[in-house]
Amino acid sequence: MTKFVGCIDLHDGQVKQIVGGTLTDSSNDKVTTNFVSKLPPSHYAKLYFENKVNGCHVIKLGPNNDDAALESLKQCPNFLQVGGGITPENCEYWLQYASKVIVTSYLFDKTTYQFQREKLSKLAEICGKDRLVVDLSCRRVVRDESDGSVQEPRWVVAMNKWQTLTDLELNEKTFLELCQYTDEFLIHAADVEGLCNGIDEELVAHLYQWTAELPDVKIVYAGGAKSVADLRTVEKLSHGRIDLTFGSSLDIFGGSLVKFQDCVQWNLER
Repeated sequence: MTKFVGCIDLHDGQVKQIVGGTLTDSSNDKVTTNFVSKLPPSHYAKLYFENKVNGCHVIKLGPNNDDAALESLKQCPNFLQVGGGITPENCEYWLQYASKVIVTSYLFDKTTYQFQREKLSKLAEICGKDRLVVDLSCRRVVRDESDGSVQEPRWVVAMNKWQTLTDLELNEKTFLELCQYTDEFLIHAADVEGLCNGIDEELVAHLYQWTAELPDVKIVYAGGAKSVADLRTVEKLSHGRIDLTFGSSLDIFGGSLVKFQDCVQWNLER
């Protein structure tokens, strides 16, 4: 059944909720920020742990976040996942404290933006398939770059804080290939992330269709959720296969649309 999953987004050492599409690959990000917490990251880690919200993740959005991430992880060792700058050189360090590591940009060539399967294979060999999450955060593409014609929507993985499109498209073939190395995917719908205007229902439906024959694969969707009713929507569209995380709409992050305790209650009922 669909569950609520929590997030802790870190930017410049603080817990923030940011409009995803405004991030840039610069240390001087001029981002649109919905919320900046006065509370330490450990507060949110403890909150998730005490309320048994399993599968939560800490994401380091750029530099100057390692200390804050460690603070979160050490609050409840091996409970939270961590992502942001994960490589073969540092993944074992983070796995001392995290339940799983999350990887995105490392999997792509920095100049051609092409997916490099051998990098994922290397990470899986070090971490183990069961402790590696592949972040397939994506952007909707509806135009053909060659002639500008409008086509059926595609969702293409984006790297460098969701600013750069890669050559990896979300589809059945992609999930079939990648599930050889991981059993969990995190999908940020970057175009709606942080806007609180609703989830990308079309993407959620496709995620189920693409993975219907992969029953052991877990997927967490993030982006645009604005109501507890979205949990019911995701459950319906995905036949209970996909979990949902809330960010800017949640009251613990300054939002007025969704109460944290209502999400906890949803999980308890399931």
